[in-house]
Amino acid sequence: MPIDETLAGYSNLAFKSAWVVYVVVLALLIVQYSSARTTETAARELVPAGGPDRPAGPGRIEPTPTRSTAERFGNMGFAVLFVAIGLHLTSIVLRGFATHRFPLGNMYEFIAMATAAAMVTGVVFMRERRYRSMWVFVLVPVLILMFLAGQVLYAEAAPVVPALKSFWLPIHVTVVSTGSGIFLLSGVASLLFLLRLREPEGGESTGILGKIARRLPDARTLDRLAYRTTIIGFPIFGTGVILGAIWAESAWGRFWGWDPKETVSFIAWVIYAAYLHARATSGWRETKAAWINIAGFVAMLFNLFIINIVVSGLHSYAGLN
Repeated sequence: MPIDETLAGYSNLAFKSAWVVYVVVLALLIVQYSSARTTETAARELVPAGGPDRPAGPGRIEPTPTRSTAERFGNMGFAVLFVAIGLHLTSIVLRGFATHRFPLGNMYEFIAMATAAAMVTGVVFMRERRYRSMWVFVLVPVLILMFLAGQVLYAEAAPVVPALKSFWLPIHVTVVSTGSGIFLLSGVASLLFLLRLREPEGGESTGILGKIARRLPDARTLDRLAYRTTIIGFPIFGTGVILGAIWAESAWGRFWGWDPKETVSFIAWVIYAAYLHARATSGWRETKAAWINIAGFVAMLFNLFIINIVVSGLHSYAGLN
């Protein structure tokens, strides 16, 4: 069937609009982030001389309740976030209708799906107010990936190459992209966990990193978020690798051939398995386990960009050639 150019254009417009709205959300949440930090400092400075528990009276200065400004920007940003996610998902659906296939045939479409999965997972796991400050750090890599997908890795709406014309495409690639998106959230949580450990509770913030860290959730909360998301992403990604092996047997007559994509995917899966094991092992639960989790995310990025673009293999479907 011919490509529906009109729907393809609407899909591109929705994707670009989603990126712009994500930028607006990021700006609102940055204002909330910085305002909340300033408010906390001001409140501490305005505590009455008799102590925080002593009621204010004549001649005493009461703390100014300016926290509402941060709350207002944070609520606005979180509300607009749903608009951006809606546009993001709409761009994927329209791409599928325009091409009359499942929209996972090249790197542009894969990144669109993976980043959407990351944002939906973020809404599920970080809907509580205590996670609001984390959204700033989740949106940054999502925006970078979407920019690269739209400007560097973009492929025109077209039929997939013959090797991808299989019912396994929507099954295998959807599962892998979803697992990749969940791992993005997990990797960010581990990075912020390591940053938060630099500033223990009750300590004075020193330097820019220290001031940033003080507005993050506590280290235990970040570590728990990284662990919970990895527990979900690990079996999903592993299932995707197994389904890929089944598809390989159907397409190429063998389950596993140590193709570069297969090899690095397996290495990433093993790294995440090591993280889950380390997370449950005494002496490895904190910084060591977090670094393993970050190594797994780096392996995922290496697999996405270097293997797909630089290394030639049976999985070279970047859409750049």
